[in-house]
Amino acid sequence: QVQLVESGGGLVQPGGSLRLSCAASGIRFSNYVMGWYRQSPGKQRELVARIFRDGSTSYVDSVKGRFTISRDTAKNTVYLQMNSLNPEDTGVYYCNAHFTSIVDYWGKGTLVTVSS
Repeated sequence: QVQLVESGGGLVQPGGSLRLSCAASGIRFSNYVMGWYRQSPGKQRELVARIFRDGSTSYVDSVKGRFTISRDTAKNTVYLQMNSLNPEDTGVYYCNAHFTSIVDYWGKGTLVTVSS
């Protein structure tokens, strides 16, 4: 059974930092493209960052220079370090493991609230 379990969300003040974690089980972690998506209030879910099988990364423009995605293959865990957070970063952050259009898994999400 495949499970993706996110953690690390919470309430943070503008300018603060959080690190999200996604622990994966039931998949061969290194075979998947791992991604972080977010759904902000009133908006569609959007891709925030991805890390590919070769370790390369990509980010949505709005988080470039502030967020860093990384992975620990020994722990089957992917991370999202988020710095200089602003209220527009508020939302539910979801972990995704993508192999093909059919083999694609999601976590249940973790809420990040950026507010003073």
